[in-house]
Amino acid sequence: MATGRLYGIGVGPGDPELLTLKALRLLRAAPVVAYPAPEMGDSFARAIVAAWLKPGQREIAIRFPMRPGPVPAAVYDEAAAAIGAALDKGDDVACLCQGDPLFYGSFAGLLMRLAPRYPVEIVPGVSSLTACAAAAALPLARRDETLTVIPASLPEEELSRRLAAAEAAAVIKLGRHAAKLRRVAERLGRLDGAVYVERASLPQQRIAPLAGIDPEGVPYFAMALLWRR
Repeated sequence: MATGRLYGIGVGPGDPELLTLKALRLLRAAPVVAYPAPEMGDSFARAIVAAWLKPGQREIAIRFPMRPGPVPAAVYDEAAAAIGAALDKGDDVACLCQGDPLFYGSFAGLLMRLAPRYPVEIVPGVSSLTACAAAAALPLARRDETLTVIPASLPEEELSRRLAAAEAAAVIKLGRHAAKLRRVAERLGRLDGAVYVERASLPQQRIAPLAGIDPEGVPYFAMALLWRR
């Protein structure tokens, strides 16, 4: 019997209206829907598309530990086994991914495990990177400028080295690393003009100069945009 097809579906940064037409079509057609979720509580990815889920669809919640450090391999192994079991029955599975599936997304861990055995199709989504730029109404890069994406979780010395070398930079996953970024940006003379974007596309979206942000209140879903201009 033919197996089902796995769809890695980017659902965008939070605003349901940013879901693509293709993502919506495949989501509604899939008999099984999988999505990342915290160990306790609801899934943000599921909440984005909740209005379009159908009563008959089976759901697989992939519970991720919300703590620093790499995700344990067992989390991906168990999720891949559950999704694989559905695919073996011939059911297509729509795996929801916040933003874009292949831009710092948890889907990459599933893709590595399942792509060798099952047909896979990736549906790109609006990433946090482009959503933050749109929210701030600022171009990420112009003409021949280069753009560097830097995780804020890097050690301070490495963060400083990469930011110093960047023409335009997006520093992602701020959260508890916001104070570190502020120190680095100020030391490099990049704090003035740096823009902070929090929860882009959501009703509680916030845009402000990075210099005026209290680092203690910065959530994980925040980004800083910095330029050498």
